[in-house]
Amino acid sequence: MATESNTHLLVDTLTAQRDVFLAQWADTVGKDLQGRLSVAELGRELGELYTAILQAIADGGMDGRGEAFGETRSLLIELSRNRARQGFTPTETARGVFALKEVLEPSLTVDGEAARAYLQFARLLDDLALLTTEAYVRTREEIISSQAEQLLELSTPVVKLWDGVVGVPLVGTLDSARTQVVMEKLLQTLVDSNSTHAIIDITGVPTVDTQVAQHLLKTVVAARMMGAQCTISGIRPQIAQTIVALGIEFGDIPTNASLSDALRQALKEVALDAQDDVRGLL
Repeated sequence: MATESNTHLLVDTLTAQRDVFLAQWADTVGKDLQGRLSVAELGRELGELYTAILQAIADGGMDGRGEAFGETRSLLIELSRNRARQGFTPTETARGVFALKEVLEPSLTVDGEAARAYLQFARLLDDLALLTTEAYVRTREEIISSQAEQLLELSTPVVKLWDGVVGVPLVGTLDSARTQVVMEKLLQTLVDSNSTHAIIDITGVPTVDTQVAQHLLKTVVAARMMGAQCTISGIRPQIAQTIVALGIEFGDIPTNASLSDALRQALKEVALDAQDDVRGLL
């Protein structure tokens, strides 16, 4: 009965002083956000959240994990995702919920019954604030993962060097994830450009070990299965010594010291292929 009494008291207080509490809440949160969110947008978000919390308490009491708080949780998750995308910190996001406790404290601590209702409501807001932090962290992880994928795409370009010849200038470390991206982009470019020769340039790869060599071989094999001749260029003296010391075998894969040498050889092969095609038509 005491819990129900506290709930009724809280609902009555939140309803009677809605406009006052909302204005104070928006003012407190606005100061924390330092004008980085428009007054209108902030007022709309907090107004929707206030209405959802009030309705949830009236329908289901103070259980923030209950079915009655479904809409409230959805609004908080969306708010947290927006804050993460807008560059706010998790503390600033959670403070938006905690601030409502500060607003209600003077009105709900005037006597024992009101204080008990306030303590229950404060615990509810603590749970809801934790929810915003969890949603914020998940969104930031999604953003970081997406940015990493975009950087990976940008760091593995496949360019058309000449008619029938494409190049893959690699810079940095070559790992399994990057090898997969290189392979997919190279194969798609071979199809799109109708190219028959591919040059994988490793001038910008700092070191070549057994694992890197395996990744290169996988890419070459995949390109060959598409009917393209592959050449690895950028074999610097230090790289050549490392490859020999490790006993890495490139088999029948052509290698060149520089991209220009590899391109010159590829153009000769393209010209020979063209001559063969002409003879075949005669």
